Amino acid sequence: MKVATWNVNSLSVRLPQVLDWLAANPVDALCLQELKLSDDKFPVAALQEAGYHSAFFGQKTYNGVAILSRSPLSDTVRNIPGFEDEQARIIAGTLQGEDGPVRIVNGYFVNGQAPDSDKFVYKMRWLQALRDWLRSQLETHPRLVLLGDFNITADDRDTWDPEGLRETIHHTTAERDELKALLALGLHDAFRLFEQAEKSYSWWDYREFAFRRNRGLRIDYALVSEALKPQVSACVIDRAPRKNERPSDHTPVVVTF
Repeated sequence: MKVATWNVNSLSVRLPQVLDWLAANPVDALCLQELKLSDDKFPVAALQEAGYHSAFFGQKTYNGVAILSRSPLSDTVRNIPGFEDEQARIIAGTLQGEDGPVRIVNGYFVNGQAPDSDKFVYKMRWLQALRDWLRSQLETHPRLVLLGDFNITADDRDTWDPEGLRETIHHTTAERDELKALLALGLHDAFRLFEQAEKSYSWWDYREFAFRRNRGLRIDYALVSEALKPQVSACVIDRAPRKNERPSDHTPVVVTF
């Protein structure tokens, strides 16, 4: 089984790239973030023609998440139960695999803007609510993978300028502590289960030739549960789509079970 995550930064703009990528990389499930379109605009037919079922939770202009899967998902959940939120940031569902069901949770984590902003306060509240909900999800679904754009660098290896960016957004101790708390639930960063090249990133700013200079961040993750960890055979960042014309500023991360 292969499951991937990709912040496409507007599905209406990037749909041809998504279809091309799926044709070349026929994963079992692809988690998308930042759809930036309402549910009535979701390209169900085009994805169905490509062989994928769609579970989606859209929002006009901002946010939005979806899971594209070879077989239909069951027990779908949208947003964090019990946490009031006007923003479409979470979608979860269960995918039947050859070795049993896998719970897929796809999240577009809050950016937070700046450590002294109201949006950062919202980010901290959202992360805590996500952790509380995931604790119960893991009890019900021990075979779970949490994927998405986390908008957090786990440590200094995940940023091109650890000293210059220290304690700025995506790099604060508070954010990293929240990510550690998620891992403490019994989750494992699939990418770090393997030897990886230094300066491996999944996001690059559009400005100042950041991709060409490899001035990036690793903020897109696949966290796997203890039960799934022994089955993970690879986790890679696919840089190729970032070279496309009019690319997303993120690129896919693929985990193989």
